[in-house]
Amino acid sequence: MELEVEAVDAVDDDIVPTGIDAPEYVLYGGKGGVGKTTMAAGTALASARDGTATLVVSTDPAHSLSDTLDADVPADPAQIRDDIPLYAAEIDPEAALSDGPFAGGDDGNPLAGLLGGDAANPLGGSMPGSDEAAAIRLLLEYMDDPRFERVVVDTAPTGHTLRLLELPEMLDSMVGKLLTMREKMGGMMEGLLGGADDQDAGIDSLREFADRIEQFRAVLRDPAKTDFRVVLVPEELSVRESERLLDRLEQFGVPVGTIVVNRVLQDPGEVAEFDGEIVAPNHTDCDFCERRWQVQRNALDRSQELFMGHDVRRVPLFAEEVRGDRLLRIVAACVEQ
Repeated sequence: MELEVEAVDAVDDDIVPTGIDAPEYVLYGGKGGVGKTTMAAGTALASARDGTATLVVSTDPAHSLSDTLDADVPADPAQIRDDIPLYAAEIDPEAALSDGPFAGGDDGNPLAGLLGGDAANPLGGSMPGSDEAAAIRLLLEYMDDPRFERVVVDTAPTGHTLRLLELPEMLDSMVGKLLTMREKMGGMMEGLLGGADDQDAGIDSLREFADRIEQFRAVLRDPAKTDFRVVLVPEELSVRESERLLDRLEQFGVPVGTIVVNRVLQDPGEVAEFDGEIVAPNHTDCDFCERRWQVQRNALDRSQELFMGHDVRRVPLFAEEVRGDRLLRIVAACVEQ
């Protein structure tokens, strides 16, 4: 079977939103592999087109932002486009562990062995959540950076994102345990973690970081400042995980303004105002396309309750990998219409 349309070579600049109607922070969450990076890149591209200094940052250890933007994205924020104020960064959790309250060594936090682990420390070992904690420390710095008027975040998969929200309680619990250990072990603690002044400095550092995370949660809870967007694909497993994510976010008091359904088997022209020619699913002569579309419709039908009260956006399944401005422009047109 031959399709009578060809892959699009160019996208009319007029279809790409110039600026977006969104608050200062836009975060994309969801399970791995649903297209969070693509959505974040498209949103950031549209945001920067009206001169808004926009940073798109990835906290996912398996970074793909460089590939999606088709540009070299560094670990620290840098402008990646000359024509618009678009900045990007891929946070390196391992590098972040070497600084701040997670740093070890002579000049670092004496509690680092309990946090990130150190071969020279008998209490070493990887603390669950330490990489997420280090990544969020840098993210908090970027969100407060006066250079950026909007920050778009490509978060790590669902479990990582939720652990970030759980950090204040975890750190408070850790501080409590350390204080208890100090009361019971006395001098032995000095041998392991330095003198009382060093221990106090480390504990104060943890408390300060926990306070910063709590401030971050307060920002997430404010819809005037943050739009937390959940990305899913129209398949039952993705819908179920998205439901669990929404439930947990609700428990933390984090509202979700937008749900993005990615890889929908529809003609792009049915999803956004797009007049160009592009390969689209053929539901008339292609049995495979029709069966997959039925699977998607069944999943979407079962998720109607999930969509209630949210702004639902659809992004089509493209015949090629979304990489670079050409297809990101269509993604932006779908998500920011």
